[in-house]
Amino acid sequence: MPTGATAAEAWWQRLPEDFFRQADGTELDAEHRIKVSASAALDRALRSVLGIAVTAALGRSFLTPERIHEQMRLMKPHEALADSGDSEAVFGRPRKGIHVEQLRPRVLSYRPFGVNYRLLRFDSGHQPLNPELAQLYARSFRNRSAYAQYWFHRGGPRPTLVMVHGFGVDAYWFNAQMFSLRWFYKQGYDVLLYTMPFHGYRVEKGDWFSGYGLFANGLPCFNEAIVHAVRDLRVLLDFLERRGAPKMGVSGLSLGGYTSALLATVDPRLAFCIPNSPVASIVDIAREWQPTGTLMGATLERAGVSLADLRHALAVHNPLSYAPKIDSDKVLVIGGAGDRFTPPRHVRLLHRHFPGSHLHWFPGNHLLHLHQGQYLRRMKVFMDRHCGVGGH
Repeated sequence: MPTGATAAEAWWQRLPEDFFRQADGTELDAEHRIKVSASAALDRALRSVLGIAVTAALGRSFLTPERIHEQMRLMKPHEALADSGDSEAVFGRPRKGIHVEQLRPRVLSYRPFGVNYRLLRFDSGHQPLNPELAQLYARSFRNRSAYAQYWFHRGGPRPTLVMVHGFGVDAYWFNAQMFSLRWFYKQGYDVLLYTMPFHGYRVEKGDWFSGYGLFANGLPCFNEAIVHAVRDLRVLLDFLERRGAPKMGVSGLSLGGYTSALLATVDPRLAFCIPNSPVASIVDIAREWQPTGTLMGATLERAGVSLADLRHALAVHNPLSYAPKIDSDKVLVIGGAGDRFTPPRHVRLLHRHFPGSHLHWFPGNHLLHLHQGQYLRRMKVFMDRHCGVGGH
């Protein structure tokens, strides 16, 4: 919460205890009733499958009340930082001169046709906010290097779209296809696809799937991983700035949308921010997904820990905890009316956090973005306006 606010004003306490159960609805429900209801039903089925994977990674965090209490203890320093409302104290500017290598594509890696590109890599030694977690977090050797695929034009840097993927969907080819990134490239934008911690090249040997390590070491290390991601993104913004990129903006899907919104509360250099189907409260999403939610609810009750307590413990990386660092007119939030992975109530909550921001609904779910062409064109116009491109 902002410095000087009372505890009663904190978002994690204001949010109703049953927020994860509240009904969802948008103005598209009546106009596209069949599309919205069918896509919502499909999302619920897919969510059950992904919920099993999340439970496999996160389940140990909620096995016993003792395990919950130990994690809450380790997150006390995180709570204090969230209470301060000072994003700079949490995320900080990276040290100057971090060398970003530009590598040739690896064998069998995604090679976008008709695009000049390089694989970027840099040493990403995250120092945990809680020093007690340093040894545990450092065990993930591959996570100490950060990666991104960078699409650039000959003749000098252009305005750049930074893309942040969602949980478990880090593949460059998937995100390029999902968001028509070659179209943005042909429209004159450079593109940078960032790889989140514990995904892609950063997955440890033995991890069950890409993203598994995000939760596998417990909630305190999950907190550190999201902070780690934002620090990485600031290094990449520095890299783009050194190259002479005239403008830089960010977009992302789901957890990537959450991280994009968080970056807008940290770094004032962003020309635009476009969270797509974003999470607003990780705790409430986990409580809603099954079987994670049932295990989580039962253990929290036995431990005497409320949802508000757990939200507070994870608030250190929540965009709702910090004031925006960019004009809210530069924020466009996109959501699916039938999305049941990150339901419309999360999209609205994040939209309200940026007063004066823009909101766009499409009649689809988390992965099936019906009428996507409408929001892609709106994104392009929005980006052009804030990057000073064309007649905008």
